[in-house]
Amino acid sequence: MKKKALIRTGLGQDSHRFVPDVNDKPCVLGGVLVPHTPGFQGNSDADVLLHALTNAISGLTGKPVLGPRADVLCQRGVVDSVHYLHMALDDLSQTDYELVHVSVSIEGARPKIGPLQLLIRKNLSQLLRLDDESIALTATTGEGLTAFGKGEGVQVFCIVTAQLKAQE
Repeated sequence: MKKKALIRTGLGQDSHRFVPDVNDKPCVLGGVLVPHTPGFQGNSDADVLLHALTNAISGLTGKPVLGPRADVLCQRGVVDSVHYLHMALDDLSQTDYELVHVSVSIEGARPKIGPLQLLIRKNLSQLLRLDDESIALTATTGEGLTAFGKGEGVQVFCIVTAQLKAQE
């Protein structure tokens, strides 16, 4: 029988364009309502950060959530990305691993992440049941080289680290 790895990592990515400014869809990033910013295009609330995080956790479990599973929920009117994150966390809870660290990198010209950073980290800490120090959040405009850096949308990369649960 093969030994299990002590540590696993998962990588997630997502990107969304903003809806036109005349649309009243709210902007949600990391589960936090962002004022004075248009929302993201998508069937759900299109929370690009929670989608990248959900994809990263799916990378740990090998069970994708976004796509067919989330699409069914959207068709039923469940559009809060927190529900998709909970599905990925439920999948992780059925493994021998527990989440220990999350690193998020956001690329976009808007919204400005600095004023939101503590709110987003605090919300992620609560959603993931991790202490604030276990959540890293960085942001860049990418010097305006991409559509994200030009303010057309936001791209997020997320790396999660999990370790084997302590044997009882």
